[in-house]
Amino acid sequence: MNIRSLTRGDGVVIGAAVLLLIASFLDIYSIDGAGDSADIPNAWGSGPLLLSVTFAGLIGAALIVVARGLPQLPKVAGLDLGPFGIAFTVFAAWSALGNIFDPAGGFDNNGGLTNFGAGTGLILSLVATLALAGAAVATPLVPALKGPLLPAPKPAAPQPYGGQPQGGYGYPGAGAPQPGQPYGGQPQPGQPGQPFGTQPQPQQAQAPQAQPPAGEFSPFWFAVPVPRPLFAEDGSPTPIAELAPGTWYLAVEQRGPSLVAQTQDGRRGVLQDTSGIQRG
Repeated sequence: MNIRSLTRGDGVVIGAAVLLLIASFLDIYSIDGAGDSADIPNAWGSGPLLLSVTFAGLIGAALIVVARGLPQLPKVAGLDLGPFGIAFTVFAAWSALGNIFDPAGGFDNNGGLTNFGAGTGLILSLVATLALAGAAVATPLVPALKGPLLPAPKPAAPQPYGGQPQGGYGYPGAGAPQPGQPYGGQPQPGQPGQPFGTQPQPQQAQAPQAQPPAGEFSPFWFAVPVPRPLFAEDGSPTPIAELAPGTWYLAVEQRGPSLVAQTQDGRRGVLQDTSGIQRG
């Protein structure tokens, strides 16, 4: 699970879920004139409230966050987990609103008591579920909530002309073969690895090497500014992975405005949106 793919809206969902869990340990209702010793249950002592509000809200938040963080969205009965999570949060908010109007579950009417009121736990549960459902529904629609939750790491300082980019988060370490560099190349005279006392041999003039034809593609490392889907090379509309900011990926081929990219685990796919990418 890649936490860098989470959005600000997902952060609101997580915070609301934590508030909902805290509210489940507080009193459901209050009784006028009752002392602190009154035995008032919390959500864990009320099955309907626990299932319809607390568990529904927590399950919905978990489904939303998991669906956002996984590179390939799992499906249930052919449907993505994200819509299931949104439906759970809306149901939890609706149930919490109903419990506010009847905090004692009908006991005040049957028992002749009319001094019942909504307790702290029930009020906080309503606030948490409203925030939960609001963030879940608004995240795909509000640009401010679609921004990344964690900022992308700052790029390394520019290298001198011809220098290789330094290793960063997710970047292959030193010693890994760079694009276009043969693995196991021999050291040149005068470089580390030459036997001690060996004089560097004068290099003979070499004929100028032929330049690659104009337009020929050379592999390069790149990073994306925001999470972007990676589609299969066969043109399937279902993403096979999600490229996350802060990780370096290898571009191995160009197809029009798109790039064929390779992830750290060796998967290849087509990056259709290449705007704003940072080259290594």
